[in-house]
Amino acid sequence: MSWSGFGQYGLSEDIVRALEGLGFNEPTEVQREVIPVVMHNRDIVVKSQTGSGKTAAYGIPLCELVNWEENKPQVLILTPTRELAVQVKEDLTNIGRFKRVRAAAIYGKQPFHVQKLELKQKTHIVAGTPGRVLDHIEKGTFPLGKLAYLVIDEADEMLNMGFIDQVEAIIQRLPAERVTMLFSATLPEDVDQLRQKYMRDPVSVEIQATGLTTDAIEHAQMKVSEADKFELLQNVTMVENPDSCIIFCRTQEGVNDLFRGLARLEYPCDRIHGGMAQEERLEVMSAFRRGQFRYLIATDVAARGIDIDNITHVINYDFPLDKEGYVHRTGRTGRAGKRGQAITFVTPSDEGRLAEVEKYIGFRIRRVEEPSAEEVESGRGAFEQKIYRQTRRKKDKGEQVSAEAGIMKLYFNGGKKKKLRAVDFVGTIARIDGMAADDIGIIAIQDNETFVDILNGKGLLVLQAMKSTTVKGKLLKVHKAK
Repeated sequence: MSWSGFGQYGLSEDIVRALEGLGFNEPTEVQREVIPVVMHNRDIVVKSQTGSGKTAAYGIPLCELVNWEENKPQVLILTPTRELAVQVKEDLTNIGRFKRVRAAAIYGKQPFHVQKLELKQKTHIVAGTPGRVLDHIEKGTFPLGKLAYLVIDEADEMLNMGFIDQVEAIIQRLPAERVTMLFSATLPEDVDQLRQKYMRDPVSVEIQATGLTTDAIEHAQMKVSEADKFELLQNVTMVENPDSCIIFCRTQEGVNDLFRGLARLEYPCDRIHGGMAQEERLEVMSAFRRGQFRYLIATDVAARGIDIDNITHVINYDFPLDKEGYVHRTGRTGRAGKRGQAITFVTPSDEGRLAEVEKYIGFRIRRVEEPSAEEVESGRGAFEQKIYRQTRRKKDKGEQVSAEAGIMKLYFNGGKKKKLRAVDFVGTIARIDGMAADDIGIIAIQDNETFVDILNGKGLLVLQAMKSTTVKGKLLKVHKAK
């Protein structure tokens, strides 16, 4: 990796190798500003839009700085939603894969005892929602003695959702000697008060919201009555024919109604909102990320965890309730150097909020006319062809780096209940001819199963050998993890 890229930051070979596998060639503006500060263990406040690469901005140096030998958590990342916690965990796992950095996500509506077991194992980084994190701290299942770094991610959204008291309660229990990082798309007064109360001489970084300009995102508004919105949506999607599109509604009921309407028309679509079971929401997110459907109908809160680089369109079917909501919604497209389109439906009752949004973002949103009958008819053929064509499954970032770097994840049908430990798997696998301890990656031991990353293209070698090799005297079933 060139000195002008990530090589300039003094990163270890393991981190650089993972970044290359992820396709990280040049740092984004926020990464250029943040990485050196974090590497020097300074507090930092960052105002940066979504989609600017901020997760990697703190994730890269934190994966570099954690001490692998230490078993207890060294990093806590607070996020406003479960989906974002899971996404952050996945991103940092990918960045720290070759260093064998182990990250965990803890959030509500997942069994407490499962998370308790995970936190008992070697865990370097924890990403979680404030309520569940505080619950673990109060019950003594989240050891804080080695906690050296706190990240408050999407702080403005976290405070909008009423988490301020929980966030402060967590901060007050953390070691005083720590590095604190605060990231936010906007910096309202409540966020600034956190800075004043809990941070020590922080570096302030503000990344200009280039994603709001036509450089990255083409913004447009269409006037429409409430009664005509569904027909307009059909016409717009027929003409635009997006590859990957998020359609925002204001309420869960609105999401459900629109989903049913589009599903009846055989759109490849699904929905996500806070009223759905957590596992269902995560499954929907995973399927959307893999490209198994192209239209995701979502509420604002449920979409906070969507971190996908190739969303081509955002459609505000319902106008956002506040100006910050417009920034967060439209920031889902035009990411990672790609262009995107943000189309907003504006009813007569939305005009006041439209003026507030335009004042806030600093430019007028271009008004465009609804598609003509000729444009709709002209686009119909390509639209229907794409609708009925089998959507190709896309590899997510984890699969991409694993495939390119020769990593295979193996499943074993034994875990804690069989009194198996990570050292048992390391000792057994390292004795296989052609294997060394450095060829073994992250080991995740659960109650009844264990997952082991095998590095350096040696997965098949281990898979075959372990079919006839015991672990601590037990012959386990083994196969490539799904």
